[in-house]
Amino acid sequence: MLFSLFPIQIKKKQQEVVGFLEANKIDFQQMDIAGDEDNRKWMRENVPGEKKPQNGIPLPPQIFNEERYCGDFESFFSAKEENIIYSFLGLAPPPGTKILEQQSVLRGKKSGWFSKY
Repeated sequence: MLFSLFPIQIKKKQQEVVGFLEANKIDFQQMDIAGDEDNRKWMRENVPGEKKPQNGIPLPPQIFNEERYCGDFESFFSAKEENIIYSFLGLAPPPGTKILEQQSVLRGKKSGWFSKY
């Protein structure tokens, strides 16, 4: 699940995550937290304490794999830059990719992330 609001900076981050997922044909579901109090409450309750800002309210996008927290935008961006995004998402890389070889070596360094349906 990808939780999102619409202020411009947040929207740009959301678009980057969505664009990557769509380009790589990774199934996902966006959850609106601006108009749905239940979604907003669920997101806030399920982001780990160490990932919440001082005010206690995490900003979207926040990424989960089913109900397991994967990370925020900064974590997503880092995993993408380090070429360990599939591991971060908790997904197997597509067969025959170089990423598969790299993630075999890096397995355990990063784990989990985002919602697949």
